Amino acid sequence: MSNGARKYKACEELGISVRTYQRWIQAGKVKADGRAGAKRQAPHNQLSTEEKAAVLNLINSEDYKDLPPSQIVPALADQGKYIASESSFYRIMHEHKQQHHRGRSKAPQRRPVSTHEATGPNQVWCWDITWLPGSVKGSYYYLYLILDIYSRKVVGWEVHEKESSENASTLVTKAHLSENVGEMPLVLHSDNGSPMKGSSLLTTLYKLNVASSYSRPRVSNDNAYAESIFRTCKYRPDYPSKGFASITEARQWVLQFVHWYNYKHKHSGIKFMSPGQRHSGLGDEIMTQRDEVYAATKAKHPERWSGNTRNWKLPNVVFLNPEKEQVELTKTG
Repeated sequence: MSNGARKYKACEELGISVRTYQRWIQAGKVKADGRAGAKRQAPHNQLSTEEKAAVLNLINSEDYKDLPPSQIVPALADQGKYIASESSFYRIMHEHKQQHHRGRSKAPQRRPVSTHEATGPNQVWCWDITWLPGSVKGSYYYLYLILDIYSRKVVGWEVHEKESSENASTLVTKAHLSENVGEMPLVLHSDNGSPMKGSSLLTTLYKLNVASSYSRPRVSNDNAYAESIFRTCKYRPDYPSKGFASITEARQWVLQFVHWYNYKHKHSGIKFMSPGQRHSGLGDEIMTQRDEVYAATKAKHPERWSGNTRNWKLPNVVFLNPEKEQVELTKTG
């Protein structure tokens, strides 16, 4: 700049913005080069090459080769020695690719997600129980609800005054009959609550030839479809937040909610059609009609479209707990 160059041009040559330049020279002091590829002076408190070599030799010595730094550092302190901090030990091990499982025991393994896939209705169901508040604080009714993950349709529900495996068994039997599942393979997923694992329900599932599936312990989102519909239920404008006066009132309200949800609600997870339409096999017909409407509108006013029309294709496979790769597969159709 002192030789006549414009400030913004000089900044371009350095690969920085004018604002960055102004920030670096505040208060008359020039800060260190902060660019990503700049060579920086080593911190004054950094371990020397000899000290790092000493740490590495100690880690691989006969006395400490089977111990992690979390045990090596205190052991050295007991001997009146201090070489480096525990974090420095780990950093040096990482730099030399020694930060991996040590010893003969098996390395920790990631537990796979308990997932299932559905290519049509009545292949994978999930269910759960939620509380509905009563008229007195601390009193509740219990909503049992079964959802088909492919169509998002509520295929069975009941409201009871208590949680029990017997009530769940009755509900599953009714839903199995009403959906005419017959001998078709079916998976029923739930969390690990006692009603879900009670002997009455397990016996019923065995008789109906229904495979049971459970969420992983301490994983709250393994039954996400059921949790999602409960949120939709309790955030309805007419939901009685002050409680239901009786179990009859609770059952009447849930009946109206389920009818709305199955046949009037435009579900975002299935391209904004109703679960009832998806469950009855009308999905492809509806999506084709929407495609035709958009194509005709684009042909009439092409200047209003900068790209393709909206994607109205429905996923052919729905996963209970999809991995990242399965999500990408579902999006691409």
